[in-house]
Amino acid sequence: SVLRKDLMAPPAPDPSPTSPSSGNQITSVKVDKLSLTLIPDTGMRLSIEVDLGITSAPSTTKEMKLSILADLHVEMNPEENLELVTSDCKPTLEEVQSTEEMDRSSSGSDMDKQINVEKICLEVSKLLLFPNERLMSLAAPFPITPSCQVQYLPLAAPMFSEQGIIISLQTTFQVAGTVIPLPVSPVPFSMPEPASSSPSHLILAFSKHFYTSLFSALEMSGALNVSLLSSLTTATLAERITQMGSLFQEDLPVVLQAVTRSSPHVVLEEDKAIVKLFLTAQIGAGSSLFQSFLSVNVDVTARLHLSVADTRMIISVAAVEDIELSLATSDVGPILAALLEELFLPTIREEVPAQINAVLRQGVFLPHIASFTYTDVNVTIHKDYVLIPCNLQLEARTG
Repeated sequence: SVLRKDLMAPPAPDPSPTSPSSGNQITSVKVDKLSLTLIPDTGMRLSIEVDLGITSAPSTTKEMKLSILADLHVEMNPEENLELVTSDCKPTLEEVQSTEEMDRSSSGSDMDKQINVEKICLEVSKLLLFPNERLMSLAAPFPITPSCQVQYLPLAAPMFSEQGIIISLQTTFQVAGTVIPLPVSPVPFSMPEPASSSPSHLILAFSKHFYTSLFSALEMSGALNVSLLSSLTTATLAERITQMGSLFQEDLPVVLQAVTRSSPHVVLEEDKAIVKLFLTAQIGAGSSLFQSFLSVNVDVTARLHLSVADTRMIISVAAVEDIELSLATSDVGPILAALLEELFLPTIREEVPAQINAVLRQGVFLPHIASFTYTDVNVTIHKDYVLIPCNLQLEARTG
């Protein structure tokens, strides 16, 4: 559409009406072939073949073939966005056939002047405007929760090889607009060598630091602090803990207010992702005026389930594998570990995953370019990293 719009534009009025080429006009533009090939270590080559219909008189139409070869590469612009640029452009024009014999003087070099092949290279750079708009969207910040964002920033220009294009992105998580510090990694993460060639358009690779940083950001924002309503009341607790009776004169619901006491930890093994949460639960009574009487350290080990929907990674706590409770402080005397587990374990086991899943239900946006979605997704978990082979689907452009 870019070529058609500009090449078929009516020519400017010629000051000399006797000019022999003033009657030539491009009346049809049809892109016959368009291909893009990778050039290892360099970039890409764009090849376009265009059929042009040129009319010089009402009954005289000439068909010409315009061939364009343009070399493209991707660079980091001053705004640190990736940008497609042309490094070389070669247009050639040749005659195919004509409905009537035209004067030889109006073909060849004269026709080149009329079409202005040098202008064609400007058209090729215009072809890149739309893809470059889309490339800028790669570095946009995406929301995770109202106060948490994720952003993928290009570290350098992509590398081109026979296998494809490798883009290294630095993930940053922000809490209330402030970037959280990255965990210290002794070895920078790079794309692992795939075990076999993949038919997928794209393979995304995420290190375990990505998931640890995600949960750290959620922890810093307070999203992992949960309030759990127990089925117990102060009266039912007093039957098991005698000192409860002197603390509360009326029967009140028992509430657990759990806050993180240190950053969560994510472990990735073959086909298995685990998150370890370290919480402190204040156990108390009353809704409007909370009065704590126990403080319990809660360590939860839970299996994570990873999947992809559209352009988001859906992370959910699939099953709790282990919970450890230990008494921190007590206003109602010593309590045996077995009794703590009997009273509070069912609530923690059920409510902690449910509330964390509610926080994560929107998913975490994956690196993507506007108008593209992921299809045919396969999430595979390996030791210390996750691979996501998938295909890209471009949404139809409207307007």
